[in-house]
Amino acid sequence: MACDISLGRVTPCKDSVGGLDAIYLINESELSYDNLTFDAVMTDSIEGVTGTPTAYKWELKGTSTFTQNIVSSRENGTTYFEQVLELTFTRMDAYTHREIKLLSYGNPKVIVKDNNGNFFLVGAKHGADVTGGTIVTGGAMGDLNGYTLTLTAMEQEPAYFFEATTEAGLTSAGFTIVSGIAS
Repeated sequence: MACDISLGRVTPCKDSVGGLDAIYLINESELSYDNLTFDAVMTDSIEGVTGTPTAYKWELKGTSTFTQNIVSSRENGTTYFEQVLELTFTRMDAYTHREIKLLSYGNPKVIVKDNNGNFFLVGAKHGADVTGGTIVTGGAMGDLNGYTLTLTAMEQEPAYFFEATTEAGLTSAGFTIVSGIAS
């Protein structure tokens, strides 16, 4: 495997923003790495999927984050990418309570949509695990009533970009999108 870099990078325009817009949860049984179709030229970009996996949309507002930690050891000759989602969902309800429980038991793949319109696939080969979180109602009137979750995936490569830049693009790529219910 060649490890030589092949491009330089100029300073980009200052027109991007932080934050997440939504996540789309996919049951592990519905999407395997072998079902991903990658762009022939931009090989780290997903064009589509075979089959029609269901992606359950969860909207996000505010404090949710997506971080990819590069973990590399010269001594061991290893590198992997720890993909971490820190999510906050407001307002407890019985439906979300059940889904949080099932999510905690599972090993889903997660599509992340950021506020710049980028879509990423977290846990492409190994899925993601709920590694922490809370079900909380605060003590003061303005405190969080809801859920915090940490999902973590460990992959050989960073989260792949999708060529899709809209939800309609994800549908065209082969996903069935199911939006949530309002609580």
